[in-house]
Amino acid sequence: MLRYLFVFCFTLMAIAVRGQDDSVRHVPDTVKVGAYVISVHDINFHDKEYTIRFWLWFVYDNARFDFSKQLDIPNAKEIEPPEIIVDSVDGKAWAIMKMKCVMKESWDVQDFPFDRQHLRVQIENTVFDKRSLIFVPDLKGSRFDEKEAIDGWTIHDFHVESRENDYETGFGDASNPYQVFSTFNVEMNIERNAWGLFMKIFIGMYIAFLIAIVSFTPHPSELEPRFGLPVGGLFAAVGNKYIIDSVLPESSLFTLVDTLHAFTFFAIFMTLVVSAISLKCHDNNKLDLAMRVNREGSRIVVVLYVVANLVAIGLALR
Repeated sequence: MLRYLFVFCFTLMAIAVRGQDDSVRHVPDTVKVGAYVISVHDINFHDKEYTIRFWLWFVYDNARFDFSKQLDIPNAKEIEPPEIIVDSVDGKAWAIMKMKCVMKESWDVQDFPFDRQHLRVQIENTVFDKRSLIFVPDLKGSRFDEKEAIDGWTIHDFHVESRENDYETGFGDASNPYQVFSTFNVEMNIERNAWGLFMKIFIGMYIAFLIAIVSFTPHPSELEPRFGLPVGGLFAAVGNKYIIDSVLPESSLFTLVDTLHAFTFFAIFMTLVVSAISLKCHDNNKLDLAMRVNREGSRIVVVLYVVANLVAIGLALR
C-alpha cells in the first residue's frame, strides 16, 4: 500500500514539475523597439501612397532574433534594403536600421484640401509569433524630426505602441491554425493650413462662375452674351473638376470637391434659367417684368451660391 502511495505522489510531483517547466518555456522574450521618423514625403493621393524614412532600433536578449532578415512591414508597398548597425548595450543585442519604405494608404479625401490624414507604420517579426516575442515600445526615445519630418503639413498626436496582428491561418501548419504576432506601430495624424492650396485648385471654378454671372449685365434681349457666357463658364468649371480629380484617388464618397463643383454647375444652370425667363418676358412685351426677373434672379443665384459654398467649406473645417 505504501508503495502505491509513493508512486502516486511521485507521479503528481513529476506532472507539477513538467507543467512548471512548460510555463517557463512558453514565456515570450521581450524586445524593446523604438523609431525616429526622419521624413515623410512624396505624398501621392492618386496612387494611394507616401514615402517615409526613419531609424528603427531593437534591444533584446534572444540570439535567435535576426531583424535584418526577419523584419516585415505588412502595410508597405516597397521596402528598400536597410542600413544595419549591430552592437550591444548593457549586455543586450542592439540592432539599428535606417529604413526607407513606400507605404500604401487609403486616403480620406472627403474634405480635401482641408483633409486630415492618419498615418501608420506596422512592424512585425516574420518568424516568431507572440508566444515567442513581444514588442515593448521605447516611448521615451521614439519621436520625429520636428524641423524636417514633413513639408506643408503639421504632425499631431505622434505616438508608438504595441499591438497584436491576427492571422486566421496556420500558413500550412495544421497544428496551429490561428497565429497572432506582436506588432510595433508608429502612428501620427497630419493636417495642413490649406487655404493657399484651396485657392489654387478652386480659382478656375470661381472664375467660371463669375464669367457666367456677367451674363446678367446685358439686356435680356441680347441672346449671344446672355447664353454664351454661362455655357463657356460651364465648360471651364467642368475642366477644372477633371484637373482636380486627376490628382485624387477614386472614391464613391461625395467629397468637398464634388460638392463645390455641383453647386457651381447648378448655379450656372440657374443663370441660364433666369436669362430664358427674362427673354420670354421681353418677347411678350413685358419689359418691366423682364428687367425685374433679371435683377432679382441674379441676386438670388449669387446669394445662394455664396451661402452654399460657405456652409460646405465650414463643415469641412470642423
